[in-house]
Amino acid sequence: MSDTTKPDAARFDASRPVLCLASASPRRRDLLASIGVAVEVHPVDIDETPLPDESAAAYVSRLACEKALVGASLSTLPTLGSDTAVVCDGEILGKPEGSEHAASMLRRLAGRAHEVLTAVTVSGPAGVMTFCVSTRVTMREIAEDEIAAYWASGEPADKAGGYAIQGLAAVFVERLEGSHSAVVGLPLFETAALLRRQGVALWGGVLV
Repeated sequence: MSDTTKPDAARFDASRPVLCLASASPRRRDLLASIGVAVEVHPVDIDETPLPDESAAAYVSRLACEKALVGASLSTLPTLGSDTAVVCDGEILGKPEGSEHAASMLRRLAGRAHEVLTAVTVSGPAGVMTFCVSTRVTMREIAEDEIAAYWASGEPADKAGGYAIQGLAAVFVERLEGSHSAVVGLPLFETAALLRRQGVALWGGVLV
């Protein structure tokens, strides 16, 4: 006899948040939902200007921590803050300021490898915990008409480095070494481990 009833552990109830997400990013919210973590969202506004001589890893780690601490002041739940940076030749590439800026970034990334750093901080019962994940992304050569068409799609306008690996820009990516979800916005393997340490259950109630 087959049992078609889904186990309780697999159920996801978005109306019962177990984590505060200190970010307005729908990508991070959806990634957390994919591992069964329902969130309440409290976007925070902090100064994201890099400090003098601050490394990219220190930069994203600092911002993730600041976001988590500000978010924690708005919620009684454990709170997650995260930040992602696209890094090329040691330079942090932010969001494009317009079509020419976006085009120049894609030209710079095309035909070579770059680094994507994502830091995550969770403030909870076990204290404030932070980690940073590095992923190496190699892009193929990208033609000028592709760059123009990609900008016209509207996708890169608010994306760090001027591209979204989970969207149309996936066709530009030749190779990825590391965490795909980290490039999207949240490294799920490492995040799940950190949430367990903070007592946050995954999969609708199971502390896996």
